[in-house]
Amino acid sequence: MKNIPLIRHKYVLLTVLLLSCSLSFAKSLNDTPYKIKTIVVDAGHGGTDGATRGIFSKEKDIALQVALRLGKAIEENVKDVKVVYTRSTDIFIPLYERIGLANRIKADLFISIHCNSMPIKKVISGYRKDSRGRRVPIYKTVQSTSTKGTETFVSGFGRLDEQDVVMRENESILLEKDYKNNYEGYDPKDPESIILLSLMKNAFREQSIKLASYMQEEYVQSGRIDRGVKEQSLAVLAKAGMPAVLTEIGFVSNPEEEEYLNSELGQNEIVSNLLKAIQTYKKQAELE
Repeated sequence: MKNIPLIRHKYVLLTVLLLSCSLSFAKSLNDTPYKIKTIVVDAGHGGTDGATRGIFSKEKDIALQVALRLGKAIEENVKDVKVVYTRSTDIFIPLYERIGLANRIKADLFISIHCNSMPIKKVISGYRKDSRGRRVPIYKTVQSTSTKGTETFVSGFGRLDEQDVVMRENESILLEKDYKNNYEGYDPKDPESIILLSLMKNAFREQSIKLASYMQEEYVQSGRIDRGVKEQSLAVLAKAGMPAVLTEIGFVSNPEEEEYLNSELGQNEIVSNLLKAIQTYKKQAELE
């Protein structure tokens, strides 16, 4: 009976020690500095999703070439960072699977590589008379070849009258089976349904804009035309659980930029721009 108080004291002491160790361990976990460890590099389009093209090349091929070069550059120049590709060959990957992969592996950044293109539009080239003698317009399809420059997108809400890029990029959804189920009723053929995507919470808006801004700044340093950082309802970014951007590296519809985008010099310069932006962002993010 006389030993009971001592035993109780031992139990109390042991409990205090265990709690102290647990709190110390939890504190050490909280004190662990944030590190960017995994970056997903997404080559836009691919496989059957590859209609956008210039005079002699396709967007999907340029995007893949630049994505592979970028991934290699990251692994060679950014210490302890793993690169995961959404595709490394010419295959079609549904948009929801691209960002789904990044979410599953808990990636720290998602970077999607694309080439821009001006839409083909019908314009009146003249008039003719029909069988009843009435004057009717003659239409021809044209595409602007003078537009050039780079722009980088983050997930957000864009104006309905500025949705050319959104509708072109999101049109890939139509190649997927059961796309309405995959994207919660979104229909890329209906401009107003773009609002559905913009309602999805983007918890990493500020970080995404910061990364996109660094990219645009680097493009400008190389003499590229800056078309800015823009927020749009892009399906590939809508459900990202990390900072995510889609960067349009140039206009494949512009003959001068198409040459640049296909050249080794051009691709190396673009990769250098993106690598520097990632390094700047990583340094800033890991200090906060």
